[in-house]
Amino acid sequence: MDSLGLFILLMLLCFQWTIAPAADEVTWTYIGLVGQTEWSQYFPNCGGTSQSPVDVVTTQTKYDPSLVPLTPLGYSQHGNKPLNMYNNGHTVVIELPEWMGLAGLPWLFTAVQMHLHWGSGGPSHGGSEHTINGLSADAELHVVHYNSELYPNMSAAMTQSDGLAVLGILIVTGEETNPAFNSILNYLSRVRHADQKALIPAFDVESLLPNDLGRYYRYNGSLTTPPCYQSVIWSVFHERVQISKAQLLRLETILYSSKTEDTDRMLLQDNYRATQPLNHRVVFASFSAESGKELSSGEVTAIVIGVMCGCVGLAVIIRFIVKTIRFFTLLHRETVAVNSSTSSWDVLPSNRPAPMPRMEEPEKAKEKKQDVALNTTADGEKKEEPSPSPQTEP
Repeated sequence: MDSLGLFILLMLLCFQWTIAPAADEVTWTYIGLVGQTEWSQYFPNCGGTSQSPVDVVTTQTKYDPSLVPLTPLGYSQHGNKPLNMYNNGHTVVIELPEWMGLAGLPWLFTAVQMHLHWGSGGPSHGGSEHTINGLSADAELHVVHYNSELYPNMSAAMTQSDGLAVLGILIVTGEETNPAFNSILNYLSRVRHADQKALIPAFDVESLLPNDLGRYYRYNGSLTTPPCYQSVIWSVFHERVQISKAQLLRLETILYSSKTEDTDRMLLQDNYRATQPLNHRVVFASFSAESGKELSSGEVTAIVIGVMCGCVGLAVIIRFIVKTIRFFTLLHRETVAVNSSTSSWDVLPSNRPAPMPRMEEPEKAKEKKQDVALNTTADGEKKEEPSPSPQTEP
């Protein structure tokens, strides 16, 4: 019985080792075998309480005035040394030189690498890891740094709670091409399959970042891929970066998660982790609710143009009203003038009867006077005629 029990125990141990290989030997995926829901079985940290990414609910963020604008160090000083790019089967990674760093955090952080996450359905179908108010972007860029003040290298820092700092840049699509991202996308064909590496020309890494580095969300989280160490100080920028639809399509369709020798080729798509519970963590904002209402430069330009058009329209309306008032005022004045002049002979001489000749009355008077004079003369002559004297008798 003892021998049988020992045999069964050995069989169970062998079976367990067979189905549960060491974590560093596990090939994890986003969907399918050893997918996201199974990560915590092989990588215990993936089941922790401070996991990333998260959904940032802007109304629940807390304004922290101590969060100063982030300052990239040496991002634009690319020099002539090419950058190493490789496909690790989960994403495309661009290694960054050690002279690049990040200021604006409690410690100085040195850049290590940057990589991308994307979807498969094109614009407006998701692809970013972090979401804002439940809405995802089309892709997301991560720039990874380690705490070079406290730890000698990335390996030592990545297991510590204050070891890493990652910038999260949400990417959306539009009509215009983003030349900065072509510095990566134009060379993806060199690393189409997993484990392929290539050198690409150095470029200005800062051109990949949003213009406004002063508005971001800050929280303590983790790596978004196994082993999911909870060692990341996250800074997710409020302003989004735009690429064209053609650029997004190239990112979604050119890379494979399979190796060159694999007979079944699998496109590298939907390489983003689902958002994780906050678990009472607080997401801080570097800007207040009032300033958070501020818009991007493009949105501000659109609003300014809209306000100007509105002002022009208002001016046209006011001018129309003023001219209308003037028109009716003049019309009223003319009406009053016409009404007041209808009784004036000077204004309407045609309505006045022709005046009598001035000499008519003196002639009649003269005739009357002559008639009177004649009558008087005739009467006088009659009076002066002597009456016959009476005859005397003898």
